Amino acid sequence: MKKTVSIALCVIISLFCALRLSSQERRSGWEDRMKAEKIAFLTDAMNLTSSEAEKFWPIYNRMEAEKRTAWGDAMKAVRALDEGLKANKDEKEISTLLERFLNSQQADKDIDARYLKEFRKILSNEKIAKMYLAEENFRRMQIHRLNKNDNGKNDKK
Repeated sequence: MKKTVSIALCVIISLFCALRLSSQERRSGWEDRMKAEKIAFLTDAMNLTSSEAEKFWPIYNRMEAEKRTAWGDAMKAVRALDEGLKANKDEKEISTLLERFLNSQQADKDIDARYLKEFRKILSNEKIAKMYLAEENFRRMQIHRLNKNDNGKNDKK
């Protein structure tokens, strides 16, 4: 009996680990595809030369990493502010949470300002402007694609 339970437990744990790994691989594959699409989209929209691209992408990737961290901090600040309001925190605590939220919003702008200086060392203002517009266009394109896919799924139900 103990042997059967042990074997069943091992099988269940193995399946759980395999499913979790599969989920992580799918997420990683999705992230890799999205990153590759974004690189191609921005490179094309900005009309980067190979020399410019060689200098641009390491800087851009550092900026993106900082922005992901800032976005995570901003989401934590939003949740904390929301929870503080729901918990009827006092005025002083809400003020602190509000300041944290506003500082997190400013952090993204500060990152853009800092990296603008770096981009100007290697790209024209026109190409930098194209980058920001292409980022927004790419974001909208992905939202449209997501909405289109969601609508199709909802129609099948």
